[in-house]
Amino acid sequence: MRYAIYFAPPVSDPLSRVATNWLGRNAFTGETVEAPAITGLNDAEIAFHTAAPRRYGFHGTLKAPFRLSDGHNEADLCQALERFCDTVERFKIPQMVIRRLGSFFALVPTAPVAPLAELAGRLVREFDVFRAPMSDAEIERRNPQSLTPTQLANLHQWGYPYVDDDFRFHMTLTGPVESSDAARVEKALHTFFDPVLSEPIEVRNLALFTEAESGAPFQVHSLVSLEREPVC
Repeated sequence: MRYAIYFAPPVSDPLSRVATNWLGRNAFTGETVEAPAITGLNDAEIAFHTAAPRRYGFHGTLKAPFRLSDGHNEADLCQALERFCDTVERFKIPQMVIRRLGSFFALVPTAPVAPLAELAGRLVREFDVFRAPMSDAEIERRNPQSLTPTQLANLHQWGYPYVDDDFRFHMTLTGPVESSDAARVEKALHTFFDPVLSEPIEVRNLALFTEAESGAPFQVHSLVSLEREPVC
């Protein structure tokens, strides 16, 4: 069993509904969702391009997947997350847009969001006590040869290369897309997602995801509210 702490909007949120339809799986229920009808992409193409993110579910990584360390259990983790969330004020991501990051497409903030970076940094550090050391195989799956020295040090220290200055919040929408297909995929994404990207996204909860066994789909275990309302 692996756990991860992500941001994911509630299942009823319009962005969640659209992303669930796009990815073809509801991470809250585990149910398969019929592929959307999108001009320019057929069902097989959508299924192919969404295969990788479908397994993880719609999310933004804050604390990357980890196995529980010795001496900790799921109840400990859940209680700690609830206590943690009581200390975090809700905030908004002013605007998210579709961007190509390397070879894949994702939703990203249009500008850095300080509370988001601070939240990720706290989660990486404060919940590292729950993370078992990575195995050699887990490290190898991160392609360490492609990382910068700082990212490699982060991987060994925190179990994830992209923390602190290397943290870039994103919500993945596709796997790798060939350059020859990029324009069609991007157009389809804009057609599908733009109607729900006009408003700010409220970060009012964190999501604990679980992976039952290696290679299994990730599923939402629970949403935990950020209890404190902004002061102003």
